[in-house]
Amino acid sequence: MNANITIGEKYRPAMEITDQAAADAYFEECVQHTMSHGKDREEAQRIERANLGYFAGYYNPETRERVERLFRCSHPIFGSIAENGSPTPEQAYAAGLKRGREIHKGRL
Repeated sequence: MNANITIGEKYRPAMEITDQAAADAYFEECVQHTMSHGKDREEAQRIERANLGYFAGYYNPETRERVERLFRCSHPIFGSIAENGSPTPEQAYAAGLKRGREIHKGRL
């Protein structure tokens, strides 16, 4: 991965992966990329799992479930789709409001 890769360029390929060996190899490539920006392995793995889980949230429930399973991740706001299901529009809206308020409070 080049240093200036976009979020879409980095995570879109992961949404197409269907087998564990390919997922493991791609995850390692993502971790190495993050480590090249000064993070240690543990922090890079945490960042990559959060990013993969978040990015998968923009896809259909089947893709999100597969990505969470293959990459051992979950959505950082909604948690695991296997445990919590897909959020309703109302839940997504409420979570966005809550996060926005948390960010706003941090800036005051």
